[in-house]
Amino acid sequence: MVGCVSAPDPAPVSTQEALPVDENLMTELSPAAPTTDSASVPNADSTAESATDAEEALWAMLAQAKSETYVVLLRHAIAPGTGDPAIFQLNDCSTQRNLSEAGRQQAIDMGEAFRSRNIPVTQVLSSQWCRCLETAELMDLAPVEPFPALNSFFQNRPNGDAQTAQVEDYIATRDDVPGVIVMVTHQVNITGLSGIFPPSGSAVVVQLNDDGQLNVLGQLLEPSS
Repeated sequence: MVGCVSAPDPAPVSTQEALPVDENLMTELSPAAPTTDSASVPNADSTAESATDAEEALWAMLAQAKSETYVVLLRHAIAPGTGDPAIFQLNDCSTQRNLSEAGRQQAIDMGEAFRSRNIPVTQVLSSQWCRCLETAELMDLAPVEPFPALNSFFQNRPNGDAQTAQVEDYIATRDDVPGVIVMVTHQVNITGLSGIFPPSGSAVVVQLNDDGQLNVLGQLLEPSS
């Protein structure tokens, strides 16, 4: 349920993200497609071209955000490993799973993808996890604002509904401010808000509808197949 609030009031959040499996290796499973005539099945090239066209159309829409508010839910860049060490401390990056060099370059490239298309980013919010903050900082799109509601709730699922509602409420308070808000967070948070499981370094674009619900408009920065 989305309602307007004057400012985010962070719910208690987990200070540890211990994943049972490598979140960079997890993939969604799709049901087997029914057998069809081979002549009706698009080839890989046409499917990739269609996906590219859809992504570029979404970029073009964001670039024209002069009277609309869009939110980009961005999963942090590549951070190899599983969860965080047992000694995890929120304010000590040396105790956390952090971006690899490939992840840092990915974050830089992500920022360039926004700049090269003149996307009018008005605000960048981030989870307090170091890999999210570093992703946001390396993108270099706007001053980075830590937002505890974006912290991972993977290990503390009871917090999930409250944090998801808090993010939705915050988006509602910004709905009259045209432009693009970037929120750098974790897979579990993005899935809670959109129902989509994005790879590291990719994003889901959402917008508040007239009923106060988030509509998913599409995905950006998806890895090439």
